[in-house]
Formats: sequence, C-alpha cells, structure tokens
Amino acid sequence: MAVNTKIALVTGGSRGLGKNMAIAIAKKGIDVIITYHSKKDEAEEVVKEIENLGQRADAIQLNVAESSTFDSFLEEVSNSLKNIFKTDKFDFLVNNAGIGIHNSFAETTEAEFDQLTNIHFKGPFFLTQKALPILNDGGGIVNISSGLARFSFPGYAAYASMKGAIETLTQYQAKELGERKIRVNIVAPGAIETDFGGGAVRDNDEINKMIAGLTALGRVGLPDDIGGVVAFLCSEESRWVNGQRIEVSGGIFL
Repeated sequence: MAVNTKIALVTGGSRGLGKNMAIAIAKKGIDVIITYHSKKDEAEEVVKEIENLGQRADAIQLNVAESSTFDSFLEEVSNSLKNIFKTDKFDFLVNNAGIGIHNSFAETTEAEFDQLTNIHFKGPFFLTQKALPILNDGGGIVNISSGLARFSFPGYAAYASMKGAIETLTQYQAKELGERKIRVNIVAPGAIETDFGGGAVRDNDEINKMIAGLTALGRVGLPDDIGGVVAFLCSEESRWVNGQRIEVSGGIFL
C-alpha cells in the first residue's frame, strides 16, 4: 500500500448517507476514519467493508452535539492516525453527522432548536476549528447541507435554517483557509431514501411519489446518488472546485 495514501474523516459514517460517502471515498483509494454515535456494531461493519476494498479504516465514537468532547475525540483521532495509519495528520473532513426534526415553525421548541443548532451548526463549526492542526495543508472540507436551504417544505424551519448557516460558513472557511490550500465545499442532497427523519421519503409512498413528481429526473434520490459526489470533492479531480454549493437533488423545483 502506498505510504502517501490520503485519509478522510467522515462524521456519522456508520449508516445512511455517511456510510455511502465513506465507502465511495474508499473506492477512490483513500483511507477512512468514520465516527458513530451509539451503534458500534454498525460502524465496525463499515470498517470491514472499507478494509475489503483494500483501504485502512477505523471507527471512533463521537456525539457532535457535545462540543466539550471534541478535544478528547481528536486525541483519539491522533492516536488512530499514529497507530493504524502511521501518520500524524489527515486530509479530508466530511461533516455529515446529523438528525432530522420535523415540526412546524409555530410548534418548534427551544430544546429542538438547541439540539439542531448543536448538531448541524455549532458542532461542525468547532469540530472543524479544533481539527485544523491535524488537517493537512492542501486537503479539503466537505460540509453537508440540504435542498431545504433553497426551497421550503413546511416543518423544517429550524433544520433548514441551520443548513443555511453552514452554507454561509462554508464560504468563509474557503476564504480563510485558502492560504493553506484547503478547499471547502458543501453538498446539498435533495430528498433521499434513507432512515433519516423516520424514513418517510423511503417508506411513505405518497411522499415518495409527490417528491418524484416535483423532480426533473422523475424519482427521489438514493444514497448511491450522493456518496460519489462527496468522494469527488475528496479527490485531485476537484482541485479547482472551492467555496461551492453543489445540490444533488435530480433537479427538484427547477
């Protein structure tokens, strides 16, 4: 195995879109560290899948809502880099971990708002900040937004607002980290068939057909539609893509 293999850290990489991203990145010949919130067994399965592709991998527990744990988490990352990957820095950070809360603007509670803020905005903000010393110059950051930051579906006011915030942050990060040749981009998936938000897009035929009817390509998204785009942003082919919002939605609400 080449000693100069790149390494990506994917938060929330044990399931759903994050798992798909991690595997797609590994298929690009990049080693991967994933994080998981509670289901260690699922994370270990993803590690095995990545290793079966010929890449090194590790899984580390992280709750992105708890910024007080980031220092100890990054110590674990440093130990993993040293012991498994034989290096002291990684190259790509994918801020994917997240949850969905569906509630109307009028009914959203302060507790729900705070939880979404911590997971989708404060978490990625400070995790990225604290990771900068062990992120290689010339590397990249991929943040994850949502089509809901561009168009509105009732029930996602708080969630979509956090995604709007991370889109703005992405441009500032691209500007300020440019001197280190670190590229920062954001991927905005449309509605995808996963267990996200209770699996409504996947399991509710009515919702599925409604979204497919609004989409130029005539279907809802699948996890495989997203992972490859994130992997591309972690590759040399995307070296001149910076500060961009890439919506991967099949052309919904055009």
